[in-house]
Amino acid sequence: MKISIFILKTNCLESIPKITALAITLNEGTIIADFIKSLDFVDEIIIVDSFSTDDTVAIAEQFEKVRVHQRKFDNFSNQKNFALSQASHDWVLFFDPDEEITPEVRTEILETLQSPNHVAYFVRRQLYFMGKKIQYSGFQTDWVIRLFHKNHGNYNGNLVHETLEVHGTTGRLKARVPHHTYKSFSDYTAKLDRYSSLQARMSFEKGKSATLGHFIFRPAYRFWHQYLLRLGILDGKEGFILAYINAHSVFRRYVKLWLLQRAKV
Repeated sequence: MKISIFILKTNCLESIPKITALAITLNEGTIIADFIKSLDFVDEIIIVDSFSTDDTVAIAEQFEKVRVHQRKFDNFSNQKNFALSQASHDWVLFFDPDEEITPEVRTEILETLQSPNHVAYFVRRQLYFMGKKIQYSGFQTDWVIRLFHKNHGNYNGNLVHETLEVHGTTGRLKARVPHHTYKSFSDYTAKLDRYSSLQARMSFEKGKSATLGHFIFRPAYRFWHQYLLRLGILDGKEGFILAYINAHSVFRRYVKLWLLQRAKV
């Protein structure tokens, strides 16, 4: 009986296509080892690093399956499309290092790839912020593509908040992915500040301009939309903080857009 079970499991594994895991990194030294270890079921791991100043690269290179490329960061779409071009295998996983690949996620990925019905699969993320599980605040519908066939998708060119353009049908995995985006308050606000810079640049390149109304109404709308309409009030103090700093990020975006306009004159 044990021999039969072993043969069955071996046959199932043999039916799974080879997998490449991709990630882009910048100063992820505190979490990169655990992230790589959680990917022990894939056939290769490719990391595109934006010249980290910590030990991210040194740690990653200690793992046998890992190949590290260092590339100057210009925007998220280009960085991810470059990583995608380095994949040796057709099926890829593209998780962020702060996303936790749990045993349930791993099992569902392997089961799905035994007989895939779609060319790309969404996963639903569960945000943890300041040590708290965030149930609302707009993150209750946080679906992102993390598993896909590389010949059927590429990132859409957005400088930030990039999405995968899929040529084919998509499905959804059931297992939820914990998203530990919060390291410290200063790190989180610095991340939002980088995003606001890229968003301002993207708006500027599209010919958009900032007005006084943008400074006043857009941040206010973002706060009340996230805190009340998206039920951030039910997430307690953490929900208020999330809504406030995201509103402030919107304000900074339009200030930076205005500064770009002034520099052009």
